[in-house]
Amino acid sequence: MIRSIFSVALFLFFSLTVQAQDTREELEKQRAALKKEMEQTQKLLNSNKAKTKESLVKWKLINDKLNLQNRLIENISKDINLLDNTISTNQREINRYNKLLDTLKEEYAKSMVYAYKNRNNYDFLSFIFSAASFNDAIKRVAYLKYYRDYREKQGENILRTQELRRQKLNELGSIKEKKSEVLQIKDKEAAALETQKQEKDKIVNDLKKEGKELNNQLTAYKKQNAKVEKAIAAAIKKARDDASKAAMKKAKEDAAANLAASKNNTAPKTNPEKTTPAIKKIEPEKSPDILLNAGNIALNESFKKNRGLLPWPVDKGIPILHYGRNRLPSGRDIDVTGVTISTDIGSNVKSVFDGVVSSIVFIEDMQVIIIQHGEYFSTYSNLGSVSVKTGQNVKTGQVIGKAAANLDGNGSIDMYINDAKGNDIDPEKWLKR
Repeated sequence: MIRSIFSVALFLFFSLTVQAQDTREELEKQRAALKKEMEQTQKLLNSNKAKTKESLVKWKLINDKLNLQNRLIENISKDINLLDNTISTNQREINRYNKLLDTLKEEYAKSMVYAYKNRNNYDFLSFIFSAASFNDAIKRVAYLKYYRDYREKQGENILRTQELRRQKLNELGSIKEKKSEVLQIKDKEAAALETQKQEKDKIVNDLKKEGKELNNQLTAYKKQNAKVEKAIAAAIKKARDDASKAAMKKAKEDAAANLAASKNNTAPKTNPEKTTPAIKKIEPEKSPDILLNAGNIALNESFKKNRGLLPWPVDKGIPILHYGRNRLPSGRDIDVTGVTISTDIGSNVKSVFDGVVSSIVFIEDMQVIIIQHGEYFSTYSNLGSVSVKTGQNVKTGQVIGKAAANLDGNGSIDMYINDAKGNDIDPEKWLKR
């Protein structure tokens, strides 16, 4: 019975240990990924520090790094909790081994005392030959053999339990050392977090000193964004009008063809006994939206299936303004209907999916490209130059223009996604994470 309980407890312990290790491995993988992302963010931050003027890019980068640092510390805290749980589990198992060893040793001692008292061969023979029958004698021989085997197994169980306890003690010491190392890492990262907070405060204070200039930039950005939204609405309206005209033209052509076919079929035949079946008028297929036609239905469906998988429009960049409401360092809020991505001036800007260039618009000193993907439109604003033309088919990843400087002198582009009704869609939910 004791051996059975011991085996079950041992199995459960090993299962919990394996699960904890698997979880710790996942945490370590996450930690490595966070460290890599932080290194990349730091490189970008260092490259921006070369500029004397503080900007939203620096502010966004230090915010991103702070978020990554907090996530890293949270990851380390989870790791410490797992180590604490493993330490507690190991300690409970060691206590169980101690109790089990006490029980095994006590029983083994009793059996050894009994064996010592009955060590004379005459006593064993007397025990066997005093049986009432031959069958009873056979049972007594079997009992003595079982008892001898039982003592041997008791000894083996004691040795095995001692070895398992020794292993758990070593493992416990190793885990405690690991916890001490992780605690030191956490303290180091917490100190780094405080340094980064001070750096962020400095950037924010410097930006606040430029409050008037930033407010002017914000006002100019809102006006610029409104013009882009107006251009998008106009492009969608034009696309719908063109699609409507094309559908009406096709319907008239189909009607004329049907009428001609009907007249040909009702003409006199040389064989009056043969009859011609009546021609059924073919109704044009109704699409869910006027923008969809036989040529772009598949493209439209493919675009929808790639939600969350679309490539970013620039090879290297940082989102500094996200879809929706954004809080700026000055404390003011700005509502954005797309995403603003900081990148190097002159960087290639690429189409995120196959489509047709619906419109190219000049707004002040920048250019805007609007591409149709069935009943969806992607827009790329703040371009210094374009390399496509209206009506041109483009492919995923094809270069369509170059990024220009934004209002604070840094390179960036604005990207928007709209549906057939002109509704704004969060681009980052469609782009690869």
